[in-house]
Amino acid sequence: VQLQASGGGLVQAGGSLRLSCAASGGIFGNYAVGWFRQAPGKERDFVAAISRSGGSTSYADSVKGRFTISRDNAKNTVYLQMNNLKPEDTAVYYCAADLRHSWVTTAGAQYDYWGQGTLVTVSS
Repeated sequence: VQLQASGGGLVQAGGSLRLSCAASGGIFGNYAVGWFRQAPGKERDFVAAISRSGGSTSYADSVKGRFTISRDNAKNTVYLQMNNLKPEDTAVYYCAADLRHSWVTTAGAQYDYWGQGTLVTVSS
């Protein structure tokens, strides 16, 4: 399984971005996908995750109500719509695939494959 994250960039506070995670290899509908982020000098944090079918999602408290995760299994792509961005959202965002669990998990160690990351910078 290979994952390619894209869509990052520079945006002003209050703005929006949509990240994409394009997957290849394996059967896309057989794995859950999560988004994580890592700010400079900080640990990697969970952001959002979506189940195999898209019927179940999970969000970090810090992004609830602002971010929305979705997937299009026909396009082998997961999206992270980020609205009302804040400077504290600045980080490298990574998508990851979980092939083992049928439920949504927030623990990075449970994910099997990782994309290369895309940088999101939010200016104040």
